[in-house]
Amino acid sequence: MFRRNLLRLLVVLTGLAASLPQAWALVEININKGNVEPLPIAVTDFVASGDLGQRITDVIAADLKRSGLFAPVAKQAFIEKISNPDQAPRFEDWKVINAQALVTGRVTQEGDGRLRAEFRLWDTFAGQQLTGQQFFTQPENWRRVAHIIADAIYERLTGEKGYFDTRIVYVAESGPKTARKRQLAIMDQDGFNARALTNGNDIVLTPRFSPNRQEITYMSFEGNQPRVYLLQLETGQREVVGNFPGMTFSPRFSPDGQKVIMSLQQEGNSNIYTMDLRSRTTTRLTSTAAIDTSPSYAPDGTQIVFESDRGGKPQLYVMGADGSNQRRISFGDGSYSTPVWSPRGDLIAFTKQSGGKFSIGVMKPDGSGERILTTGFHNEGPTWAPNGRVLMFFRQAAGAGGPQIYSIDLTGYNEQVVPTKGFASDPAWSPLLE
Repeated sequence: MFRRNLLRLLVVLTGLAASLPQAWALVEININKGNVEPLPIAVTDFVASGDLGQRITDVIAADLKRSGLFAPVAKQAFIEKISNPDQAPRFEDWKVINAQALVTGRVTQEGDGRLRAEFRLWDTFAGQQLTGQQFFTQPENWRRVAHIIADAIYERLTGEKGYFDTRIVYVAESGPKTARKRQLAIMDQDGFNARALTNGNDIVLTPRFSPNRQEITYMSFEGNQPRVYLLQLETGQREVVGNFPGMTFSPRFSPDGQKVIMSLQQEGNSNIYTMDLRSRTTTRLTSTAAIDTSPSYAPDGTQIVFESDRGGKPQLYVMGADGSNQRRISFGDGSYSTPVWSPRGDLIAFTKQSGGKFSIGVMKPDGSGERILTTGFHNEGPTWAPNGRVLMFFRQAAGAGGPQIYSIDLTGYNEQVVPTKGFASDPAWSPLLE
């Protein structure tokens, strides 16, 4: 169980030691130019007793590689063996194997039992240190330290926040299709440290993280009555979000975490409501004879995107946070569903059904610039990384026994399966942890 303040970040090493000669440019990645050629980077085994240094660097390298922006150099190609990370490396040895960036580090155990992990990031062609940091944590958190270091490297070389120190809440599925067991589960973004959050006695759907990072909302069919619940991750405490006379679906938090927005079904149609979590007052935002569902706030909280079949088939609509100015934004062939606003505010991800296939795509908030990232037999339920550069979704291939979770970046070229023990669906990405 994650607890606050397990990690205490101490930045003790400076960035650039001096201004660089004009003949050299700092190594960097421009992630705004479409399909990016991965940057060759060497991640050396951290100096440590035992194999912990190697395990940490393997996680760092795996994080960077999965992003699609970095190409870790094979360790077999290394010429220099780093034995003292406090000393500058032999840059010529790294330039000859085309390692444009280099990571060195050390892991030691403090007298109080904590781990101390430190790293340095070098620009090999400029011959300069780019950044360096050190962290203290309990030994069992070594994987998280690796993710934080990978985030620091990502941010220094791209200019944007990373997304590796995050978690995914999802629906873990097991058993035969006719008697499928579904329970809430949570894991690190790379599929490790998975654990169950519910016992699987009742069907659960659409888990979503709160911006405060320690709470999720989801729908459960407990007692054969679909209701929206809140679950505190630290304590395991659970509560129902109101007792409504109909069925509630698709809950999601507002950007400030003070409200839950959801769809409430009554008399054959469904409309969108918000509930203030402090006062427990509800506000109705839509009022139609159609099915309005899957609402998602813009990151500034001023607008909401949602799905509605008021035009005859499911399409995407945008409205003000108070329900005003409802307008359709999707006009392509097929049906659109499960919209979710990017944390950057610049795009809306969606599921599109057309021609007997399901696609994951993105469009601008005004509906322009629609772009399909991936298409398959059944793809659904996109969720954004906190930096708005990567999506996760779930897919069930034709003839497969159940769904799996995948990730893909905004170029559409870097699609990868996220490993889970069994079948998995409905992923939701957390904000960066603290």
